[in-house]
Amino acid sequence: MDTIYFIYSFIFGALVGSFLNVVIFRLPDDSQSVIFPASHCPKCSTKLRWFENIPILSWLALRGRCRTCKAPISLQYPVVELCMALLSGALYRNFGPSFALFYYFLFAAALLAVIFIDLHHQIIPDTISLPGIVIGFLGSFFNPLVTWQQAGLGILIGGGILYAVAAGYVLLTGKDGMGGGDIKLLAMIGAFLGWQSLLYVVFASSLTGSVIGGLSLLLQKKDSQTRIPFGPFLSLAALSWLFFQDSILAAWLWYLNAIH
Repeated sequence: MDTIYFIYSFIFGALVGSFLNVVIFRLPDDSQSVIFPASHCPKCSTKLRWFENIPILSWLALRGRCRTCKAPISLQYPVVELCMALLSGALYRNFGPSFALFYYFLFAAALLAVIFIDLHHQIIPDTISLPGIVIGFLGSFFNPLVTWQQAGLGILIGGGILYAVAAGYVLLTGKDGMGGGDIKLLAMIGAFLGWQSLLYVVFASSLTGSVIGGLSLLLQKKDSQTRIPFGPFLSLAALSWLFFQDSILAAWLWYLNAIH
């Protein structure tokens, strides 16, 4: 029975991932709705039939091309669907049928959308982060893993940390180094995961962002003024804390004991 529920979770995650693709492509454009029109080919605008809109499988069956005009279909579609399916299955494995499963499913879906929107447009929509802060805080009253006090401090400290870093960078360099979207995103992460997650999230995202960003600039031969979106690194660090919190804390305690 547990395996059946896991499969249901995987399938449901893939379906939600299909909707997330719509959000990712349409939400940054104020002229588009995430509800209407129905799914269609972005090239020829042909409305997709039901069998062309099955998560992951349709893309594979169509070999990544529109059935009507043969235009390539972005690989991002099945990637997002698969990622959300895997996240959904992992959440079920971690939390089972509980409020935490529903609560962190919303959180993971929001972070996945943020990752791809920020990669494409270098923005983090307020329509994701601001409702996320509210939902994260209100949900903490029912979440056995994070108290409302921890969530409230997470919002204040999460937003405050990056605001202080951004303000300090402006004072030192006279240039904007971090967008307001990153600040609101970390406040949302603090709401869902509590203040105790923030040191790790900031450290891990800064480390991976520096390494990957530096390699990207080197390989693409761009200058140091090129903007690297930080939202994906914050989101991935938050997801790693969500799933591996105990292992992260154990590794930290082992390190502290090793240096003494």
